[in-house]
Parts: sequence; structure tokens; C-alpha cells
Amino acid sequence: MTVTASMVKALRDKTGAGMMDCKTALTETNGNMEEAVDWLRKKGLSKAAKKADRVAAEGLIGLTAKDGTGAIVEVNSETDFVARNPQFQDMVRAITSLAPQAKGDLAKLLALPFPGKSTSVEGHVKEMVATIGENMSVRRTEVASVEHGVVTEYVHNKAADGLGKIGVLVALESKGDKATLATLGRQLAMHIAAASPAAVSAEQLDPALIERERAVYTEQAKASGKDADIIAKMVEGRLRKEFYQQVVLLKQTFWGAGGDGKATVEQVLKDAEKTAGAPIKVAKFVRYALGEGIDKKDGDFAAEVAAAVGKR
Repeated sequence: MTVTASMVKALRDKTGAGMMDCKTALTETNGNMEEAVDWLRKKGLSKAAKKADRVAAEGLIGLTAKDGTGAIVEVNSETDFVARNPQFQDMVRAITSLAPQAKGDLAKLLALPFPGKSTSVEGHVKEMVATIGENMSVRRTEVASVEHGVVTEYVHNKAADGLGKIGVLVALESKGDKATLATLGRQLAMHIAAASPAAVSAEQLDPALIERERAVYTEQAKASGKDADIIAKMVEGRLRKEFYQQVVLLKQTFWGAGGDGKATVEQVLKDAEKTAGAPIKVAKFVRYALGEGIDKKDGDFAAEVAAAVGKR
């Protein structure tokens, strides 16, 4: 029997399952709608879909770094309790191990075969939703790599090896001593975890971000009553001395091991070059903080549980 688009839509409306899952269900049941509903329920896909609108802002950041390439992944769950579940942690660890292959492409990562399973990463996550009973999602991924040098990783609020609440990758491009680079990379990663810079250099900052700060400084400077050309110089000076020192990695004061509280990251790199025996460039860094940017609806899940208990 031919499965039509209208049949797939009808099943999707009835169950909330994904389009491809609905098509598969109808194909497997020769177009019988009720049997298709049961097929989805047995696979846990209909149940998973009902949970998909619940906010998943907890979970874990997973990191891996090897042979000049590092990858980072955020996998979300609804509660920290599930994030501490060994089964969930194993899933995140397995997804992270695949992340270098995806090269920062989330769709590609979700489509990769899950290790030891006859389904994709996306399919396995859906199965886990049905098994554990919470909404889960692979939210984002990114990679960092160098031709010469090292990529180091650091996990803050560590839950297990390579898993935590804040994750940082640092890619150092250099032909210098690898041991020196590895130590420096880890120190920089710890600094980045704490200082949360927006970019490596001022040139890499979002122009809109700079313009927003420039507008604020300009309005404040106008109160001085000085001429426009003087105000412009005052604003550019504040951008360099205040704003860039706050958000640009190379301009930030380095607070890592061995730092004196005065030297900038740029100066620390220059000093390290003497030990490494070659120039060192921060090619890239990636910092993920769990749940950042997600609109968390506090109490929603707790209220849902309370309501369910009350109905018993």
C-alpha cells in the first residue's frame, strides 16, 4: 500500500511523533492507522513526542580531544537527577566520541549510527526519552583543530570523566614543545571557563556588540560637554581599556596558574613561547555552559509531577 502525505500528517497529528517515524509506522502496518499508533507506542516514539515540549535545560557537556582535534557536545535533560544517571552519562559519552566525525554539524551528528545500536544518534535519544521518561535533546556541537600544536579540554563542575556543566576547548597552533603547549592550553581553558571571553581578539568580536558599547560610551561622554572629535577619542579609549579587557581573551588579565594578576593572556603567551621554542597562536576556543540561552520555566516539571500524583 502507498503511504500518502495526508496519512502521515494524520498520524503525526494523532501521536505527535516525527514525520519519518510516522511514515515508517504506516509502512510497517500497511497503512492501518490504529496499528500504526500502537506501533509508535510500542517503540516509545509517541510517548517521547508528548514529552518534547517540556523544557530540557539540565544535562551534561561532553568533551573529547585527541591528535590535534577536539569536539564538544551539549546534551540536555529535564532534571539534574537524570544527568547523574550512568545510563544517560554513557549516552552522552558515546555521542561525544562521534562528534569529531560531524565536524560541528549537528544534523550530521544526529544522523550518525549510534555505537552498538541499529539506529542513529537521534533515534537512540528518542528511545532513551521513552526509557527514562524525560525529554532529552542533543542541542549543539562544535569542533576545534590545528595542523600543528595541541587541542586541550577542560571540564568544570565535573560529573564524570569528560562530562560536566561547563566545557572548554582550546586550540593552540604552534610547532613548539607539545608538553609546554598542553600545560598552557589547560591553563587557558580554565581561565576561559572562569572569565568567559567573547572572542580571541578584538577583530573577531561581533561588530554589533562593539557598536552597542560604543553608543553607550558616546552618550556618557556627551555629558562632558567636549567637542565631538574629543568625545570620539574618549570613546575609543574606553573601548580599548575597558570593554576589550573584559571580553577579548588576549586582553584579559590572566588568572591561571602562575599568573601574577597583572599580565594579560597575550603576555602570558609571549612568555610561554620562550619555553616552547616557537610562536604560539590561540587558533580557537569554544566555551559551553550548560543550558545557557535556554528559556527555563522553573517549576513546570515539578507542577506536572504534582498534578499527576494528585490524579491518582
